[in-house]
Formats: sequence, structure tokens, C-alpha cells
Amino acid sequence: MRRFALLPLIALAGPAFAQSAQLPDPNRSAQGTVAVTIYNNNQALVQDVRQTALPNGRTTVEFPDVSAQIRAETVTIGGADFGIVEQNFDYDLLSPSALMEKAVGQVITIVRINPATGAETREQAKVLAANGGVVLQIGSRIEVLRDDGLPVRVIFDKVPPNLRARPTLSVTVDSSRAGTRPVSLSYLTPGLGWKADYVALFDEGAGKIDVQGWVTLTNNSGTTYTNAETLLVAGQVGDSNNGQQPYYRPQPSRGTLVKPGTQTANRPQLGDFYLYPIKERTTIAQAQQKQVSFLDVSGAGAAKGYEYRNAWLGTQSEAQSADTVLRFSTSRDGGLGDALPAGTVRVYMKDAKGQPQFIGENQIGHTPMGSALGLKTGEAFDVKVKPVVEAREKAGSSRWKTSMRYTLTNARNAPVTIDLTQAGLDNYYDDTRIVSESQKSERRSSDEAVWKVTVPANGEAVVTAVFDTRY
Repeated sequence: MRRFALLPLIALAGPAFAQSAQLPDPNRSAQGTVAVTIYNNNQALVQDVRQTALPNGRTTVEFPDVSAQIRAETVTIGGADFGIVEQNFDYDLLSPSALMEKAVGQVITIVRINPATGAETREQAKVLAANGGVVLQIGSRIEVLRDDGLPVRVIFDKVPPNLRARPTLSVTVDSSRAGTRPVSLSYLTPGLGWKADYVALFDEGAGKIDVQGWVTLTNNSGTTYTNAETLLVAGQVGDSNNGQQPYYRPQPSRGTLVKPGTQTANRPQLGDFYLYPIKERTTIAQAQQKQVSFLDVSGAGAAKGYEYRNAWLGTQSEAQSADTVLRFSTSRDGGLGDALPAGTVRVYMKDAKGQPQFIGENQIGHTPMGSALGLKTGEAFDVKVKPVVEAREKAGSSRWKTSMRYTLTNARNAPVTIDLTQAGLDNYYDDTRIVSESQKSERRSSDEAVWKVTVPANGEAVVTAVFDTRY
């Protein structure tokens, strides 16, 4: 059985609807002067100052056009010469299905039109159920509304008082005087979030990079914020998360932040967080993505490099591609000169015709100014590494000697330098030794040794090492 399609076929009797519903103009926001502070963790603070007429004594004031996901427990209301008695959030919104559900046990009017003659017939029906379909009692018979291709309308004589056309906060106040005054409303809400997106144009020959940074703002809170002063907060603000998943929490790949910076960016701060205000007031529409530029840097220093990280006892029967890494800094001198909020960096290079072409992307976390970054953009076609465990011998009751050979090849017509990392050396005992090695390594930690290996054009290089370990 096909179910009855409610959405285009519901009407309300004119006079009763006008008297009982008193719905606000859908094209006009009831908000006042709005300021929205948006955090990275799917959380926003909305502050709304409205000019509100209050009579003397106790009355109920309605605030439509609040977030449909408002955290009612965070609402604060302030103003002169009144006190709060009670507040309620009416989240049951007016819709065809909600109208029918509220009409259970009530009498409605069913209007059918004969497609052959155009004749209209009306019947009074009592709504028995609206669970996955509408069951009606019409006279002595029981009928299920169906989508059978015949024109049908359902007419209600009023809108139930607890259904709202917009998300509405209603507050009972006790005012000591009558008059219009500013009333401030503030609350927290999920559904608003932002992240950073970066477009980077890399000139390998010049060793330079141009970077455009964009704030990407998304509103899924169920409400439009009209002409709002908007402030973005970069950083992880602690909260209970209210059962919601963060809008965006990037997970940078290993090694993106090579060295954290120690420079203070020339930006406003709030506690331990940087602030990124949008310069002009803007309307943040429901179900909208909005982008605003916050960073525009040309000619910062950058270089391409290659990296390969081998797990402990990692051995390969075929050579593996090295990672292609774009290295740059956020320092004041020669770098991007700013703190970077977490987001995605998309990298482009110009081809032989001078057209920018996409070469890869990766994510960064919140990055202080003065940091050094190594952003993996992909895997090299011509630069390969083949690690092989050549021998593994017992060297005592709890010691082993492991011989490794790493063969690095380069099919490019220019030499390359590969950062070759042997990982997993020692993550507990802190007593691993490199007994011998064909070239000097840098021990970045007890767990990692790194060789900077220069591989000639159209050639290869070999690194060997013997490790003394507990396992």
C-alpha cells in the first residue's frame, strides 16, 4: 500500500488560521543586533540584543529565530527592571507531519477532486493514528490516506498552540515597569563550525610558495543569523561536546609539524586561543557554506624534499616510493608570518604551459607562528627505497644484532636528497646502539635514526647499518 503524500496537500482554514497561529513574517528575522562566536569544535556562542516591549507585571515574551539546536541550559537573558520566572524552548516545529500528529483524536476536513469532472467533495474525518501513515475514521468506515494519484487536500481549522513556524524560546518575566528596552539573549549551540582551507602555489625552481588562506564557515544549526558580527576562535575549547561529533578536527599525518614555533602572531587572542574576526557583518544562512579570506602571502620560502620511514624489521621485496614533502615555515622572516588554524593545505604547481595543476593535499593542526612544516603531498614516481633485513643474529641472552641494507634509487635527471628514517629502534628500554653504519646518522630520539642520503641523478645510493637491540 502506498502512503499518502502530505507535504503539498495540506491547507488551513483561512479565518481560524489567521486568528490562532499568529505566525511571524517568514521573510523577516525577529533577531536584533547579533554577534556569533564560532569555535572549532562544532560549538558557537550566539548573543542577540532585541528591543522588546514589556508590560508592567508578569508576561510571556517569545524569542523566535533562535537556533533549532539551542542548548537550553546555557541560555542567559539580561535587561533592566525585570526578572526571569520561567523559560521554555519550543522545538516542535510546524510541518505537515507534525500537524497530522497533533491532530490525532481531532476532526479534520478531507477534500477530494474528481479529475474527470473537477467536482469537489468534502468529508469530515477523525484522525485515529499518524504513525508511519494516516488512519482516519470517516462516518462508519476506517480509511488509510493513500497516494493513489487523485487530488486530495487535508484542511485543518487551526494550528496547535505548541507548534511553531520557527524555533522559539519563550520566557515568562516579571517586569517592574512597562516600556520598550534592550533585552540581551545569549546561548550556546552546536551546528555552527568553521575550518581553514589553504591554497598553495609552489614554484620549485624559485623555491617560493604563494599561500591563500580561507575560512570555511558552515551553518547547520537550523536558523539563519542575519547581519551578524562574526568572530572565529582557533583552538580546542574544552567542553562536554553535548553528545555531538566535532564539525572538524583534522588529524595531521605524522611529521607535518617538524618544529613548533615560538613566535607570537600579530592577532587578537582570547586566553590561549587566537581570534579571527570577519571584518564586516555578514548573514550566515542556514545550510550554507561561506568562505572569507584571512591569509594572502606571496613569495615565502619553500623547498621540496623526499622522506622514507621504515618500521623496525621492515623488509621489502620491491622498492617503495619515497614521500614527496613540501617544506616551509610560518616564521615572521621568510615564512608565512602568521599562526595557522587547523585545516587542509592543497598544493598546486604550474605545468609547462603555465597552468596551475593540483599535486596533492594534506592537513595541518593548529600551528604557532615560527613553526617548520613538512607537508606530504604524495609519493614520488622516480624516487624509490628498498629496505632489506640482511641478517639477524642472537648476541646474548636478551640481545640481537640486526643488519640492514637500504637501496635508494633516483630516475630523475637531477640529484635528490632523501631523509631515510629507521623507526622502532627503542620505545621502552632506551639502550639500542648502532654498531656500524655506512654514513653518519642523526639520532632524533631513542626510537629513530635518520640519514640524509644524496642520490645522484639517474643513479642509486646504498646505506648499511648494524643495530644492537633487545628484540
